[in-house]
Amino acid sequence: MATVLAEPNSTQRPGDGATPEAVVVRFAGDSGDGMQLTGGQFTLSTALAGNDLATFPDFPAEIRAPQGTLFGVSAFQINFGSTTIDTAGDAPDVLVAMNPAALKTNVQALKPGGLIIADSGEFTKRNLEKAKYEVNPLEDGSLAKWDLMAFDISALTLESVKPFGLGNKEALRCKNMWTLGLALWMFDRDRAPLVEWLKDKFRKNPVLADANIAALNAGHAYGETAELAGPLKKLHLDPVPTPAGLYRTVTGAEAVSLGLVAGAQLADLPMFFGGYPITPASAILHNLAKLKEFGVTTFQAEDEIAAICAAIGASYAGQLGVTSSSGPGIALKGEAMGLAIMTELPLVIVNSQRGGPSTGLPTKTEQSDLYQAVYGRNGDAPLPVIAARSPADAFECAIEACRIAVQYMTPVILLTDGYIANAAEPWQVPSPDGFTPFPATFLKENNNPAGGKVLPYKRDERGVRPWIKPGTAGLMHRIGGIEKAPDTGDLDYSPATHQLQTDARKAKVDGVAASIPAQEVTLGEAGGKLAVVGWGSTYGPIIQAVRRARAKGLDVSHVHVRHIWPMPANLGDLLKGYDKVLVPEMNTGQFKTVLRDQFLVDARPLTKTSGQPFTIAEIEAAIDAALA
Repeated sequence: MATVLAEPNSTQRPGDGATPEAVVVRFAGDSGDGMQLTGGQFTLSTALAGNDLATFPDFPAEIRAPQGTLFGVSAFQINFGSTTIDTAGDAPDVLVAMNPAALKTNVQALKPGGLIIADSGEFTKRNLEKAKYEVNPLEDGSLAKWDLMAFDISALTLESVKPFGLGNKEALRCKNMWTLGLALWMFDRDRAPLVEWLKDKFRKNPVLADANIAALNAGHAYGETAELAGPLKKLHLDPVPTPAGLYRTVTGAEAVSLGLVAGAQLADLPMFFGGYPITPASAILHNLAKLKEFGVTTFQAEDEIAAICAAIGASYAGQLGVTSSSGPGIALKGEAMGLAIMTELPLVIVNSQRGGPSTGLPTKTEQSDLYQAVYGRNGDAPLPVIAARSPADAFECAIEACRIAVQYMTPVILLTDGYIANAAEPWQVPSPDGFTPFPATFLKENNNPAGGKVLPYKRDERGVRPWIKPGTAGLMHRIGGIEKAPDTGDLDYSPATHQLQTDARKAKVDGVAASIPAQEVTLGEAGGKLAVVGWGSTYGPIIQAVRRARAKGLDVSHVHVRHIWPMPANLGDLLKGYDKVLVPEMNTGQFKTVLRDQFLVDARPLTKTSGQPFTIAEIEAAIDAALA
């Protein structure tokens, strides 16, 4: 593993004499400029080149904000290189700004000495006014601390596609391909896969395919000319050493979808997914709809409540019920979650967290649903909670959620967030042989030793009730949301029964801890002056910050928790081995409170609710302050 000094936020940059081990590039433009498409295809070419990478798509919540405005800017950041990459990077080395608004909203993030590539053709008086510029920043010297390459990308694009007879508006839509061609030249990328992709994408309209390919080639050719007279340099980053195997890029939404399918296969169950569109969770429904050949049924319900209730019905019928949403939809599903807890049926609930409350920040990231996941239902209604740390990690977490749901007959919440859901990273496709099956078992014969009616709530040594498929001969039974008598499941809401069953449901969920691994130290030692404890998508910036701090000789370790509830049995003792505990999280301190409550440790918060992920520098500064 490379040292943190390789993380692309040193003074090295494209154009310096030395070749950096990693580079951060940010594409930014209007929502209609195709920045997400440009970034996605550059990510594909980077993966094919063998570099490690992490991405951060950042786009507005408006369906289509007014063109050229500050709140209509869409950006895509990628950190890639010949070393291990854990984050999308702090400050970009290169900013590609397609209009004044994109420049204004992103330029302050660019590191000093970084490179700005700007489309001067978009810096018109009207666009400058929309971006709140009084004078043209390309001409007033205000960008002096950065290298600047400003040229009329719009005009160059129009010229490159002129032979294809497109209208002006349609021709300018090729501008993102021209920009992508320049970026491919700049970082020594092969155009051939992109050419094939364009031919496939526009196979019904060959003229558009040819025009976009021409723009791609023209941008690539321009790089050779620009190199002669400016700061634009060609830079080759060697592939990162990786074990042999099959690799692909994967977003968190794709990894969750594949993990759910794998989990259902390992449980030997068909899967039913009930969902309702909501940002950023909708992509899970989109991905699962393509996987019907693996026994997956997808159902887009009329609302969130119908989606989860349909999934509960599927679980009652003997399938693996799954539903997903983001914070507002999870709130709507709350009562039905209580029903799944009372009926004790397996159910996987995926929460792709976003900024809140209410509609909040629909396209921005946050970790503010932890209280909701652990505590957010009426009554004493415990259920297991798991959190993925990265897009690729979401695959294994989805399998783990399926395992717990099936083996313990309980709903399980899997937490991701907007950053994980939309971001991409390389993923080594695992061998199916590396996963232990956990086939579901259904009661086939009457479990009543006295020979009377079946006992649907008779618990085994783990406190788990049997799963009974409706229609099984001789096993007619009834379950529901009202309190049940032990064993028989008959209606019984007497005080003693409710106390007994409440305790039994809690003990069953607490018992999940016996089947999860002991908590390990992610980086560092078990014990010392400071532990930085993280969960979810804070993994990347925390581990890089801890690496940097340890390289300076500081006594700090990183502990990253996957199982949020119940937590690993040894976690309390592990944390008590450190003098101080720091908990960075993108909320106002929710996991910190849970740690204090469960283990009586003096966990201190480092919080952020800006809709943006932590930077490495922010956590590094907090480590320095904690140890000062």
